[in-house]
Amino acid sequence: MIYVRQHGEVAEGSQLWRNRDFSVFWASQTLSVAGDSFALIAVPLLVLHVTGSVAQMGLLTGLATAASVAAGVFAGVLVDRLDRRHLLIWCDVARMALYGIVPVAWAFGPKVWLLYVVLPLSEAIGMVFQVAYVTAVRGLVDADRITEANGRLGATAAAAGVGGPLLAGVVAGWFGPTAAIAINAASFGVSALGVLLIRLKRQPAPSPSPEEARGPWHELLAGARFLWRQPVLRALTVLLSFFIFLTLGLTDVLIYHLKHDLGQSDGAVGVVLAVAALGTVAGSLLVGPVRRRLGFGASWIGAIAVAGLAVMGLGVSTGVPVAGATAAAYLACVSVAGICSMSLRQQVTPDHLLGRVTSAFWTIHFSLGPAGAAVLTWGAQRHGVEVVCLLAGVACLLIAVAAFFTPIRQQNPELSGATG
Repeated sequence: MIYVRQHGEVAEGSQLWRNRDFSVFWASQTLSVAGDSFALIAVPLLVLHVTGSVAQMGLLTGLATAASVAAGVFAGVLVDRLDRRHLLIWCDVARMALYGIVPVAWAFGPKVWLLYVVLPLSEAIGMVFQVAYVTAVRGLVDADRITEANGRLGATAAAAGVGGPLLAGVVAGWFGPTAAIAINAASFGVSALGVLLIRLKRQPAPSPSPEEARGPWHELLAGARFLWRQPVLRALTVLLSFFIFLTLGLTDVLIYHLKHDLGQSDGAVGVVLAVAALGTVAGSLLVGPVRRRLGFGASWIGAIAVAGLAVMGLGVSTGVPVAGATAAAYLACVSVAGICSMSLRQQVTPDHLLGRVTSAFWTIHFSLGPAGAAVLTWGAQRHGVEVVCLLAGVACLLIAVAAFFTPIRQQNPELSGATG
């Protein structure tokens, strides 16, 4: 499977460089993520500039995540039924149009209400895209290259995210946040063009199971049933749902901390998020070697534990360097844990179910997120960033401890049969 060197095969990476479709997909998605980083900064800044409220930032994040969760209920069925390549293209085109509306409308005056329309719709479409994206990786590379492919996509996307937030902060400072959102809209066009140029292989679907043959509702639940029947995936789904509750609003809290507590400029916010993105690069590059050496369980549990410590460190940071360093450590650990989790699902899930399993996982995974973002940002405004981050960090450590008493702790669950 993933650990090709343990089984005497060729070194990792020797085939991916010659995979033309993966290379095109890789390049276009990297550029798209660079554009996404503009919106990551620009949208909270628009809200903060107009309202001055971190609670409003959290409310918008929560509503957008709620829309994503709602879309996730049906995203898997769409991905498993429709042409995945065409679906990816149309999702990009739709998001390009939605984000393109914001700078045009803002030219006639601030319209915060428009963000409450555009962002939830974009996130809902984005959920469909992300589910299809995961299945696309499975359709571009062989099974024994999945973790490496995910790592490379994550690493270069994060590398683009290093320069993206930095440039976004400069653009927002010079031309306003709406200019940064316009760049994000254009990035979706680049992504659509890249997907247009690739081909995806897909395994023929077997005959519907008796449960799926009962009707659309049972087909919709097929992904959730698969997750529930796999002990490791079940435990991951539950624990990651609590983790996202604790951390979804962390970017808003970081921006608030930098602007409100430390009195930093928009450009400084971009610098900190760019430095933080280096953590994602590091985590994405390290996940393959770390998982080979330590195994799945130790990699995932260790990453969640260190992420909790980093969240606590963020709460007590008193300067830009410390805030950037702790945010980078947090994102590195989230990257390791996330890629391990996603790669395991891709490895053990039949192709015809992969969309629904991915959709079910993310729907459940993010179901507590909107409430968590609202609570985290409200708590930061009411009680201070330090208190909120210390409590969230301790809770993350408890999640790591709980994982040790589940099948997650196994070294190679995809090989040992622990997944089913």
